[in-house]
Amino acid sequence: MKKIAVIQFPGSNCERESILALKRNGLEPVPFLWNQSYKQLAACDGFFIVGGFSYEDRSRAGVIASLDPVIRVLKRESEKGKPVLGICNGAQVLVETGLVPGAENYPLAMALDANRRMQNGQVIGTGFYNGWVEVKMTTGPDRSAFTRDFSAHEQMLIPVAHAEGRFVIPSNVLKQLHDNDQLLFSYVDEHGQAVPDFPVNPNGSVENLAAVCNPTGNIMAMMPHPERTQNGDKIFSSMRHYLHKGKPVLSPKYSLTIPASKLTPYTPSAGAQELLVDLIITDNEAVSVEQALRNLGFSVNVHRQTHWELGFQSPPTESEQTLLMDSGELFNSNKEILAKEESNQTTGVYRILVRHREGGVGSHKLKALRDWFGITSLNRVRRGILWTLELNGENHAGTLNDILKTHIFFNPFAHDAYWYGNEGPGEV
Repeated sequence: MKKIAVIQFPGSNCERESILALKRNGLEPVPFLWNQSYKQLAACDGFFIVGGFSYEDRSRAGVIASLDPVIRVLKRESEKGKPVLGICNGAQVLVETGLVPGAENYPLAMALDANRRMQNGQVIGTGFYNGWVEVKMTTGPDRSAFTRDFSAHEQMLIPVAHAEGRFVIPSNVLKQLHDNDQLLFSYVDEHGQAVPDFPVNPNGSVENLAAVCNPTGNIMAMMPHPERTQNGDKIFSSMRHYLHKGKPVLSPKYSLTIPASKLTPYTPSAGAQELLVDLIITDNEAVSVEQALRNLGFSVNVHRQTHWELGFQSPPTESEQTLLMDSGELFNSNKEILAKEESNQTTGVYRILVRHREGGVGSHKLKALRDWFGITSLNRVRRGILWTLELNGENHAGTLNDILKTHIFFNPFAHDAYWYGNEGPGEV
């Protein structure tokens, strides 16, 4: 019986369903915690990165797990043709590692971004969504290790449960994926039509994408949860048949031209008001990011703040300012305080402002502050995260560039990033 390592990072919580799905389909699950001996992985025939909330989705879903040394082992073993399946959080890990789409040298080439439930071109909801979706195979059965047992255009009704499942793919990468037939499954209605609106498309994913594979078809990132129902068993029986008699698709890796991420200095809009918010309790997110970077050999201290930029159509009155501070919408006074602006001239200290490109949180806050609290002079709210990095040692510019290349602070396909109060070393 072929052995499949069920890989669990801290916070992963879908082990039981994953093990049952593998057993149902004639595969032997081998539970593997991220801190066990990697020799166990080399002895396995395939790999399954399960769903959940690895590292509690700190910084963003999947990124800290993507920097774990176990990923180097997965890259090496997958290049032998062994199948690697990532579902939900596992899919996010595969995307953040570059194993999907799997271009030459594994560049970060796409994002699994925050959900946007769309109808008639309007955002009607964001955040976590849990439901059932129709998913259709859009390739031939022999295209991947996970489609062998499907018939052409076959559909399955399976659950989704995620908050960051929207495939965001730049046009040049999307064209390459089309040309290379790497788009395996799409969200459809009961008639097999890829309707872009919610609820058929549960997260606003480009072209209704639900799963993408690598060029050789032995790695797949899938957002829905086929392991939670027997309706999805053909994913796993296909893995079994691939391992027993299948051969990888001989589609070569390709080079992708990914533009460099050039951070520009942040400049607030004219007349805007800035607020910085500090936690007064331990910031586990900053701690996790700092520890991940230190595990990679960087000597750095990390601090995180929430940054708000507020725009007004007319100067706010004193009562409106009081309402802003007391509303609870911009900070929670039980665990947060407004921070004082600091000088940014200290040697080795760099500050990076990261904003979600879609700005959904800011839009929701603007509506709440105007409609619920009557702050009618407010006309714009932008939320960001301000990361402060204190670099130790020498060659600060080189160290900072190397840190930014990990993409731990932002995914350039989902976020905008700026130098805050200083200029960094250049492109990433």
